[in-house]
Amino acid sequence: MATASSFMGTRLPEVPSGLQPDYLDGSLVGDYGFDPLGLGKPVEYLQFDLDSLDQNLAKNLPGDIIGTRTESSERFRECELIHGRWATLATLGAFSVEWLTGVTWQDAGKAELAEGSSYLGQPLPFSITTLIWIEVLVIGYIEFQRNAELDREKRLYPGGSFFDPLGLAADPEKKATLQLAEIKHARLAMVAFLGFAVQAAVTGKGPLNN
Repeated sequence: MATASSFMGTRLPEVPSGLQPDYLDGSLVGDYGFDPLGLGKPVEYLQFDLDSLDQNLAKNLPGDIIGTRTESSERFRECELIHGRWATLATLGAFSVEWLTGVTWQDAGKAELAEGSSYLGQPLPFSITTLIWIEVLVIGYIEFQRNAELDREKRLYPGGSFFDPLGLAADPEKKATLQLAEIKHARLAMVAFLGFAVQAAVTGKGPLNN
């Protein structure tokens, strides 16, 4: 019988051991052996040396193969977690904005263009173009700094006093529980926001009205 994990009253059964892919060995948080499309399967890439770019030569030779690099399922986990965190913020934002302003998330852009940039009904001293540039620069800087970190664990869970001021992850056992709770909430949020999009396309209403 397959084992199961319990969280918030729901039971999530693991895929039977005979059907689990070899690359999902349970080492990742929230790994239940479920990957029917093989999206997390490790991929091997060839690494090439630089091409010859001597303008004095009649023919420049391409670079030779110098090795291989394997992209593991951990990279897919990194993408899943980051997208899940954005989806968690997005689902909360979709509910909150509709509740506080009456404007649905899919109509927020049109309202901003028609009435000017505002936050919770209060006008902002920025144009839409300025806000977009601020967002691009700030998020771009944050993502650059995150990807500059070579330790994948620190890229996913930076920790420290800034990201964990209450020290909730100080205890390793509690940290593992929080990481599992986060990935489950992240997956639920991604499914939820997909539902918001389908609802908006079919009914034209926001999640609160639906």
